[in-house]
Amino acid sequence: MKLAILGAVAVAAAGFAVAVSYSEATEAPSANASPIYGVTIPEGYRDWKFVAPAQEAPPLDELRAVLANDIAIDAYKSGTLPFPDGSILVKLAYKRKQSTEFPPATVPGAPTTVQVMVKDSKKYPDSHGWGFGRFIDGKPVDVAQHETCLACHESRVKDHDYVFTRYAQ
Repeated sequence: MKLAILGAVAVAAAGFAVAVSYSEATEAPSANASPIYGVTIPEGYRDWKFVAPAQEAPPLDELRAVLANDIAIDAYKSGTLPFPDGSILVKLAYKRKQSTEFPPATVPGAPTTVQVMVKDSKKYPDSHGWGFGRFIDGKPVDVAQHETCLACHESRVKDHDYVFTRYAQ
């Protein structure tokens, strides 16, 4: 009797696992995922390591900071190219403004975008292994803006695994 009950529980558990995995596999993409690539803003990214700053000239006129997860940081430090799968880079962009406390300084003003690159050569074979996401106020921008990501990276930084940012020593 005990064996029959255990068998019934095992069959029920297996059926439940299949139903859950099927429902996850067939879910529509999240409203917070970028079009084309399905990239989302990674949880906890604000605690990642700093890679480098950048200043974007007008008309964007932005200050930018790039953060990376440990996989990408290890690749940067060791000079590994291409970046390994699992590497994630996040660029935070802000309008530039003059500091009120120290006038010679330029400081971050209003945030403009969060941009994400995820390396997964199996998921993104048609974009050299990279998935892209651009977000404003936590929401992905439209398809047209995402269509510009790959072409820009291909035309300018092919020799650095399609990544603009170099590690600031």
